[in-house]
Amino acid sequence: MAVPKKRTSKSKKNMRKANWKRQAKLAAKKALSLGKSVLTQRSHSFVYPSNEEEEEED
Repeated sequence: MAVPKKRTSKSKKNMRKANWKRQAKLAAKKALSLGKSVLTQRSHSFVYPSNEEEEEED
């Protein structure tokens, strides 16, 4: 089992934590943006069946 030999500095720990939070914030922003575009039916990057196609198949 690998064990670190020296203690990680506070600044390195804070940088890693800030990077992790930044990535989570970006992912949440993208998800919200995609959700909004799907609700307004302006999405070009997300494929989903529309009500018109379902009515034509019946």
